[in-house]
Amino acid sequence: MDRAALADFLHRHRAGLRPGDVGLPDGPRRRTAGLRREEVAALAVMSTDYYTRLEQQRGPQPSEQMLASLARALRLGSEERDYLFRCAGRNAPASGPVSEHVTPALLRVLDRLHDSPALILTVLGETLVQNDMARALFGDHTHHTGLARSEVFRWFTDPDARRMYPPDDRPRQSRAQVATLRAALAMLGPRSRAGELVEVLSERSPEFAALWELHEVGRRFADHKTLLHPELGELEVDCQALFTEDRSQALLVLTAAPRSETGRRLELLRVIGSEQFSAG
Repeated sequence: MDRAALADFLHRHRAGLRPGDVGLPDGPRRRTAGLRREEVAALAVMSTDYYTRLEQQRGPQPSEQMLASLARALRLGSEERDYLFRCAGRNAPASGPVSEHVTPALLRVLDRLHDSPALILTVLGETLVQNDMARALFGDHTHHTGLARSEVFRWFTDPDARRMYPPDDRPRQSRAQVATLRAALAMLGPRSRAGELVEVLSERSPEFAALWELHEVGRRFADHKTLLHPELGELEVDCQALFTEDRSQALLVLTAAPRSETGRRLELLRVIGSEQFSAG
C-alpha cells in the first residue's frame, strides 16, 4: 500500500470536482477548492474520519468494496479506478460482464434524477448506487454482502423482500425474477455468480426450483407495478430501465403519472427523505 500516492490521488481528484459534478447543490461561496472531505465520505458511504485518515496517510488499508465506493464517489474512469486499487495495495478488479464499476457518464444521469427514485443495478440485480429517493423508498440495498446482494436471492430467501408487493402480484414478480436470472446465466455462463445463484436457490427454495423448470427467459425493460409503502400507502409507478451498451448494468427509474396521487406521495417522500414519518 502506497499511502502517500493514495493520499495525493484522493486529494487531487476531490479538489478537481465541483458539487454540481456529483449532483450536489453548489451552495454559498466555498473556501475549499473542490468537494469537501465530508461530501466525498457521504457519497462513498463511509465516515468522514475514515476518509480524512486516508488523505492524511494514517488510514488502514481500504477493502476492495470501500475502494469501489470511492471510485464511484470521485467519478473515476476505469483506468483511474485501477490505479486507485493499486495505490491501496489491491489487485485491480478483473474486467468482465459483471463489473461493478459504474461509468461517470451513467452516474451523471443518476445525479440529475432528484425527483424520482433511481438506482443502478448489475445484471444479477445487485444494487451499486441509489439516489436519496430510492433509499427513502426501498431502504439501503447497498449494504448487503455475499449472494444476498442479489435481489433474486433475497426474493426467494427473505420474506421481507416481498413486503412492498401486493400478494396477488408476487407470483408474477417471482417468474420475472427467475426469467431475469436465466438471461444472466446465458450471458455469464454456469461457472459465474449466476450459476452459483441457480445452484443455491434450487436447493433452498422449492418455489424457485419449480419456476426454473419452466425455462422462461427475459429481461424487463419496462414495467407498471404497485408498491406498498408502510407510511405512504399504495404507489402506482412505471419502471423504466436504461441499459449500458454491454447490457451488464441498468439504471432503473420509477416515475408516477402527472398529477396523480402517487406523484403527490412521491413528492412528500422527496421532501421528507428517509426521515421517520410522524404517526398518523
